[in-house]
This record gives sequence, C-alpha cells and structure tokens, in this order.
Amino acid sequence: MSSTPATHPRVVVIGAGIVGCSLADELTARGWTDVTVLEQGPLPAPGGSTSHAPGLVFQTSPSKTLTAFARYTVEKFNSLEVDGVSCFNPVGGLELATTPQRLADLHRKAGYAASWGIRGEIVSAARCKELWPLIDETSVLGGFHTPDDGLARALLASRAQMARAIGRGARFLDRHTVTGIEQEDGRVTAVVTDRGSFPADHVVSAAGFWGPVIGRMAGVDVPLQPLAHQYAKTEQLPELAGSQTEASKPILRFQDRDLYFREHHDRIGIGSYAHKPLPVDPFGILPYDEARANDMEMPSSYPFTEEDWAPSWDDCRWLMPALRETEIEEGFNGVFSFTPDGMPVLGESRKLRGFWLAEAVWVTHSAGVAKAVAEWMVDGRASIDLHECDLTRFEAAQRSPSYIRERGSQQFVEVYDVLHPLQPMERPRPLRVSPFYARQQELGAVFLEGGGWERPHWYETNAPLVDGLQVPERDAWSARYWSPIAAAEAKATREKVALYDMTPLRRLEVTGPGALGFLQRMTSNNLRKKPGAVTYTLLLDETGGVRSDLTVARLAPDRFQVGANSPTDLDWLSRHAPDDVQIRDITSGTCCIGVWGPLARDLVQPLTRDDFSHEGFGYFRAKETCLGHVPVTAMRLSYVGELGWELYTTADLGLRLWDTLWEAGRRHGVIAAGRSAFNSLRLEKGYRAWGTDMTDEHNPFEAGVGFAVRMDKDGFVGQEALQRTLDGLAGAEPARRLTPLLLDDPAAVVLGKEPVYVDGAPAGYVTSASYGYTLGRCVAYAWLPALATGTGVHIEYFGEKVPATVADEPLFDPKMTRIRR
Repeated sequence: MSSTPATHPRVVVIGAGIVGCSLADELTARGWTDVTVLEQGPLPAPGGSTSHAPGLVFQTSPSKTLTAFARYTVEKFNSLEVDGVSCFNPVGGLELATTPQRLADLHRKAGYAASWGIRGEIVSAARCKELWPLIDETSVLGGFHTPDDGLARALLASRAQMARAIGRGARFLDRHTVTGIEQEDGRVTAVVTDRGSFPADHVVSAAGFWGPVIGRMAGVDVPLQPLAHQYAKTEQLPELAGSQTEASKPILRFQDRDLYFREHHDRIGIGSYAHKPLPVDPFGILPYDEARANDMEMPSSYPFTEEDWAPSWDDCRWLMPALRETEIEEGFNGVFSFTPDGMPVLGESRKLRGFWLAEAVWVTHSAGVAKAVAEWMVDGRASIDLHECDLTRFEAAQRSPSYIRERGSQQFVEVYDVLHPLQPMERPRPLRVSPFYARQQELGAVFLEGGGWERPHWYETNAPLVDGLQVPERDAWSARYWSPIAAAEAKATREKVALYDMTPLRRLEVTGPGALGFLQRMTSNNLRKKPGAVTYTLLLDETGGVRSDLTVARLAPDRFQVGANSPTDLDWLSRHAPDDVQIRDITSGTCCIGVWGPLARDLVQPLTRDDFSHEGFGYFRAKETCLGHVPVTAMRLSYVGELGWELYTTADLGLRLWDTLWEAGRRHGVIAAGRSAFNSLRLEKGYRAWGTDMTDEHNPFEAGVGFAVRMDKDGFVGQEALQRTLDGLAGAEPARRLTPLLLDDPAAVVLGKEPVYVDGAPAGYVTSASYGYTLGRCVAYAWLPALATGTGVHIEYFGEKVPATVADEPLFDPKMTRIRR
C-alpha cells in the first residue's frame, strides 16, 4: 500500500463525544479538512460519557501535562458559545479541608497551581462560607480557591466545535455503528459500519468507554476500564429559590468524604466516589437504541444504587445542614473510563499504523487532549510533553485484562485520596521481581514499585549503620516512604562498596548490518567507535526536544546494547528502524547489578582474569567477561559518582551473580543499597532523570546535557533544529535552564514539583529533589530563568517559603577523580 498522502489525508474519528468533536475542530483548523466523525447514537447527545458529564473543571493537577490540557480546555470553551450561551461558566472552584491532612494537601496543591501557572490561593473557613453559604464552616479548616475554574457545558461545546469543523469541510454521521477496521500491510485503510465503509488514512478511536471494543476490531489493546460513578440531584432548595442562573457558586469538592457539588439552578448536583468500585464490561454496554428499549436514559446511565448512596448522603447533610430538610429527587450511575495509572491513552499504534487512540479523557482535559493529538497527527509531535499519556507507556505485564480491571478500579478509589509521590500501588504485588528478590527479602528490603517491578528503596539490615550519623529529622510528609537508613547506604557507597539492583532499567539489543548507521542517525552523540565503547547520547525529536537519554554500548561491529527509559523508546526506535536492523527488548531475560564505591575494584578484580584496572578497563568502556562462574557484560559506568561497574547477565544466572559478589565483598564490608540512596547520590552528581528533569519540551543545551550532542556529526534527528537554536543563542546562555539549588537550612527538604520564587514571584518549578547526605543539604533541580551562581531563591513547601541558593554543578567531585581512578 502507498504511504499516507502528504496533504489532505482522509481521517475518520470514531465517537462524537466531547473528544471527537474537539479533535475534528482542531484537525480542520490545521488544514486537515477531510474528516468524517462516526457516531452510533443520535447527535448532538449520543449517549456516551459526554452526555451525562457534570462538567466540573478543576485545572490543577500534580501532572503538569494534565494541567496544561485543562487550562487550554478552559481557554477554548470560554471562547465558544451556542445561541448566545457560553460553553464555559467560570464560577471558580473551591476545595474544602476538614482534616489537618487535607489542609496540608491543599497547600501542596496550591504549590502545583503556582508551578503550572494556575491562579489559586488558600482561604480561611470564613471565606469558604462566603463562597458557599450552605456549608457549615465550623467543620471546615480552610479551602483552596481557584477563581478561573468552573463548569464546562460539554454538549454545547460539542455542538460549537462540530459546527466549526463542519464549516471547514468535516462531516458528522450519527446512527453509524462501527463493525470493523480494515487494514492492509500493517496500515489502516477503512472503517466499516452497519451503513457502509469509509476509506481512511488515519482512524482515531475517541469512543470513550467503548474504546476497548473498537480496539479489538483493530487488533489493538486499549488499557482502560469503564466504571460507574454515582451522581444525584436534590429536590428544590428554598435557599436557592429564584436563582436566575444555572450556577453562581464555585464548583465544590469535599474530598475528605469523596464528594463534589455543583448547582443546577435551585437544586444541587452531587457526585460521589465514596462507594465501592462498580466496573462495567465495555463489551456488554448496550448501544443507544437498545439502552433506551431497556428503560435506560442512555448507554452511559445505569440505575442508581441506593444502598451505595446512603453513607454519602449522611456526609452531604453533615457538611450542608440545609440538605437535612430535603431528599434526592433523581440519580444515576454514570459510566466513564479509568486507566491503570489514571492518565489518558493517546497516540498511534505501532501494531496498526494510522490507528490512533484518544481515550480515557475527561471533559476537564478534552480540548487540550484534542489539540495535542491534532498537533501530533499533523506536525509529527505535540507542543507539550505527552510521555505520561503515550499509549506505549505500559509494560506487557500491565496490559492484562485482570491488571487493567484491578488497577482501573483502584484509580477510582484513589480519585480524591491524599497520595504521596512515592506511594506504590498495593495490588497486584509482587508482579515483576529481579532474580535477586529472595536475597533482598532476606536483607529486609523495603520495596516500592515502578513499572510493575519491585524496587528496594532501603534495607532494614543496614539499620545499625545509622548509629552515629547526623541525619536531620523530617516532617511527617517527607518521612513517608523514607528511612535514615538511606543516609547510611549512601555513606557506605561513598566510603566502601555497595550493590544496587539495576534490573528494572530497560535494555534493548540492536543488531544487524545497518545498526551503527541507524543509531548514528537516531541519536545525538557519536557512536562510531570501536567495539567496547560506551556512549551517553540522546534521542531527540525533529524540534530538538529530548525524547529520552540512552547509554549505548558497542559490543561488536553490528551489535549494540542500549540502556533506555521506557517502552516508548522501543516504540520510537522500532518505528524508524530499516529492514537490516533488528531491535529486541532483552530486559526481562537479563538482570543488572551496579557495584559502586571506592572498593569496587577490590571486590571485582579477584573474580576475573581480565584486567579491571583503570588502564586496562577505562571509564565508559565495556567488556564481556566472567566473574567466577557467571558470564557478564561489564560496563564501567556510575550513576552515583563513584568507581564501579554495571554488571549484566542472563536472568537464570542472576542469583549466582549476586551470591558471587556478596561473598567476595564480605571482606570489604559490602552492603546492598536501595533507590533512596541512589537518588541522593545521582543528584549530588547532577545526573538527569529523563521524564522528570527533562522531556521533549526541553532542548539539550538548556537541560545541561549539551555535552551529549555532536553537531559535527552528519544527519541526526533534530540536528537542524538544534543548529537554529545555537544560531539564535549566538554564544549566549539559554533563557531558561535546569538549575541546581541547595537549600540553605541543613534540615529542610523538598520532594519535587514545588514552585520556585525569584524576587517574590513564581519563576519555575522543582523537578527532582533529594537530601544530599554527602553535602549535608537537600539538593533540588529546577527549571528557572538563567540565574547567576549564588542567587537566592525560595521554594514553596506546604505554604512555607524555604530559602535556597543557586549552585554550580556538579555539586560533588567536580573533577571526576572518584570515578576515574
């Protein structure tokens, strides 16, 4: 089949809810006007989640990306109207705290708002009462008021965007039920419905909770779980009698009881997340007409379950005494979608080229998601970082139907919970374990979780090493999922030697006659080196944004081992690989131990006949050798700033490798160390974590990784854009940069995502932060305007302004003498 036409591609969008309508508007605005939107129900209210959505738009989220989606949605809907009625009612938002823990969380949320550019402030209980007179302020400790939040009129916004898209050439066809997706040579060719077929170069599934059904037709799994959610309306309230507007008070959250409220003229609408999860089988949801025939208002509206509502109704009446004299007039259980991590599922499937997902999207984020997906389709990339939403982000172990159901249901439970940034999921665990898991358990490992992997954060058997250390006490929040044992493990790494389980880091094998040329083209650094060389390099997009960072070891002329970050890296490389290159994910079949510390060579050298001296095994070099009975690939790398090696072997030999190193290390005082110490040590050295410290929103020069770019190399992705960036700088510093900060108070800590103030105004935000036990100060990296070393700033931590100072990097061992010895 021929490739997609460069101009006027044929696009079929499945689903005319708020996402499908928004996407049609955004695509046609960018010149892609051959757009057909297919909907199985009637327009303009086809019966999906959009048709019953209460429309609350709270913009602030711990996710910078979700906040950007919501901000654009507010801006866009504010600019749209139908028959003189605005598509957005900016009544503001108010979140209440009735417990000290929630009030602290609202302070943290106010910090997110400042970091991401949303107006908001913490207000008193009296001010909460002014904003919502029906509440009993004696039970309220305070609130978070966001004046630019409000109510999206989702059906009106759908109509407005539909009209604009139609005006540019799009067509919307209701009563068309999709029955199949046609494909040829791995590319989508048409959408089949009960009323005919529609040729397509691109198909976008914006079917909401029907997404898995459409995905199955295309042979693409869609990791979302529909769940039912209770929503009720009260009888008329005397206190709201005579209301001339749909709503005038802020949308209200009472998260301590998993409730939210909004006005409906003289009634109050109430939503509850307090009930048990009510998962719905997407393959069992009735089409529109069948739902109506079964006395359902619409497919997304299930019967109200009174028994689930009773406790929430008591909580409503406790908060609002006026409700004690009224009853619920109507209610329903509305269906909407959750993913295993609570984020949308966006992007093009590699299994079926031209088949896109725009799923698990709430009204809050709808226009922002549509804009990003339209940019992605038309321009090849979105203008904001989408790695948290990329459909390829889930590991294979996270895509099973049982995992999706269990984790999606838990996301429902946790919608309004106070969640710590390190808080791991509780189930299903353990899911993925390294070959060292049994030994780690024997050493009292405290595991957190990431990507399904059990990851030791510290080991309780190291507790005696804390004696005599001066470790500052922590506040209750930063002390969660932390132990002073991390300080002891960091100290042991700096002074002796430690073993780190690096197995969860992704490993790819790239082979074939064209492997070198392919990797040269795809990455920023020069890989044309002799076998045995290891190179730190970057994956860039066409705009020069940092898609990922890689460690590439050339093990043979046509064989490379690539240390990557996520499944998205595999997807990106595989999309661009020529026929003479093979890419294989070898993570699950292999394992890795980091052996780091000044005694690392003393531990490893007696186990091998090969020369592990500095002269015989230089920094950023690799060797295939044996340690004892275990064949390993040894790479002289260190992400903790100490002498050492990453040692790779097959999973079946992993336990033997651990035992070999452990026994050899006893005389040197070897310990096992966890991710908590690792993160502290890597920040002292200024090593970046992709996805946290830098994303494709940043170029290498401002991110501080320009050393990994060889501009004199021929033809790599992003090169031309970087050259334009350099020409624009003309030798000057970038206007913003990833900046190292040291907190002034030796006892102070921050955790990440806090706003940073310069001259009293928010100027940026923290990415990574950890206490630097070697330095005796908390280290925080932050995106800020270019600031001179020694400049004083303030980081807002739970409402308190914590002083910090811009520092030079690397903060520890700037001459690299400890690594290169």
